[in-house]
Amino acid sequence: MSPSYPDRAAWGTAPKLRAWQQEAFDLYSRREPRDFLAVATPGAGKTTFALRIVSDLLSRGIIRAVTIVTPTEHLKQQWADAAARVGIAIDPEFKNSQGATSRDYAGVAVTYAQISMHPALHRARTEARKTLVIFDEIHHAGDAKSWGDGVREAFEPAARRLALTGTPFRSDVNPIPFVTYMEDGEGIRRSVSDYSYGYGPALADGVVRPVIFLAYAGEMRWRTRAGDEIAATLGTPLTKDQLGQAWKAALDPKGDWIRQVLQAADRRLTEVRRVVPDAGALVIATDHETARAYAKHIRAITGEGATVVLSDDPEASKKIKQFSASHDRWLVAVRMVSEGVDIPRLAVGVYATSTSTPLFFAQAVGRFVRARKRGETASVFLPSVPTLMGLAGEMEAERDHVLDRSLPEEGLDDFLLEDAQRAKDNPDVLGDELPFETLEAVATFDRVLFDGGEFGTAAEPGSPEEEDFLGLPGLLEPDQVRTLLSKRQSDQLKAKRNRPEPKEPQLAPHELIANLRKELNGLVGAWNHRTGQPHGVIHAELRRACGGPAIAQATAEQVQERIAKIRHWATQRSH
Repeated sequence: MSPSYPDRAAWGTAPKLRAWQQEAFDLYSRREPRDFLAVATPGAGKTTFALRIVSDLLSRGIIRAVTIVTPTEHLKQQWADAAARVGIAIDPEFKNSQGATSRDYAGVAVTYAQISMHPALHRARTEARKTLVIFDEIHHAGDAKSWGDGVREAFEPAARRLALTGTPFRSDVNPIPFVTYMEDGEGIRRSVSDYSYGYGPALADGVVRPVIFLAYAGEMRWRTRAGDEIAATLGTPLTKDQLGQAWKAALDPKGDWIRQVLQAADRRLTEVRRVVPDAGALVIATDHETARAYAKHIRAITGEGATVVLSDDPEASKKIKQFSASHDRWLVAVRMVSEGVDIPRLAVGVYATSTSTPLFFAQAVGRFVRARKRGETASVFLPSVPTLMGLAGEMEAERDHVLDRSLPEEGLDDFLLEDAQRAKDNPDVLGDELPFETLEAVATFDRVLFDGGEFGTAAEPGSPEEEDFLGLPGLLEPDQVRTLLSKRQSDQLKAKRNRPEPKEPQLAPHELIANLRKELNGLVGAWNHRTGQPHGVIHAELRRACGGPAIAQATAEQVQERIAKIRHWATQRSH
């Protein structure tokens, strides 16, 4: 069986597992462990592997419930959607205040922050039924002491614990709960995984895409708070302060650098879409203000609007889901899409943030590496900054979590990840002022990094040298490239015409219950207007008339019964 089969196994819908997933599942089944740590590169399909274990343990009665712990709210929804596709109902809307969920669900999806706020509640839930706990991106349990302590308290009594991560390394020395550490020859404790599947093997197997990094340098000029004008060339040796300010000038939406890079990335996207019609692009921005400004640049470049996802937007998950299912070109997000969010059609990225920690960089690039079929290539545009160049050249490096050592120098490693992931409403500031004012920022194409090598020479945006790389494959004559891409596009369109119309997707259990609750609340509101009775009184009367628990714990069938009852009331003069 090919390791890359089936094409979209990572969605949790595939009837068969990829080779690595089957190997890891077989290992798990032989050991029957209480704790298991699986490390697999982003895009390899950890969700499918985990859900296969859930299905097996539920069917054999080893567990009666499952709790999935994620770093973000959006990932709760994503896990519930994936689980629904394999017949496992997960409640992603569970709140600590509920205490319990509907019997319709096999389990809940919660966040690490949610656990830390009420670990005793989750411990009681874990003790009540034999539970499998899945820790998605387990390294986040070390983000804060309260998170780690909460996870330990809540899930110490769990029947089984399955820890997953694509980027296990952290630079702090906080032990990650339920992870095994062993001393090496020098007495240093390192994390030990039960199964590991790195980017290098995944790339060789065709499970993930190769990534081409396109680096852009340029001339920057800015005015400091003291009124001094400074000029520097991004991509040349600079002091730490010069580099930081030149980097910020490049990312400033008021300058030309980011506009020129977005324009180049859009040309690359157009080339990719000749053979991958639904390919999309993502800009990872630093803060809300610049994200909106980048979206304006994209509209000016493409004539189309970009989907903008901000970390405080209650519709963020819905927007990401809609973008994932669409053919829209551009998504602009503030950091929150850097980890775990599955949008397999993302093929082009712009790394427009000054965050340079290895963990954040690996997570960000992980959004583009998910392979759907052999031959697809990811392209990531980024500033020509030594730190990023080094990270891009070390894509295949694998690291363990290391304890018993001093922290690195500030800014040089990933202990700043928590700050990097924090919601940002405004640009980073010193005091109450911007540290400088951008006067000029012009981009130049610097080089391409691929498979540890560097290719290309400096060139102006729009030059034939730049187009050689934006129009890859560049080893063919223009006529040959055009003929080849046209044929592939023709094949894609023909295959699409021959495919049967897709069936209307069924609602996942959590979506069905949410819709029914919304319908019931609307009817209760109408009855309130008709009778003047408070909403709570109406809900209480419905509960007395139909039986069952409060609406937060009611099953879909129970909610439907209450809808029918209030509709019956509405046909009578009085109830």
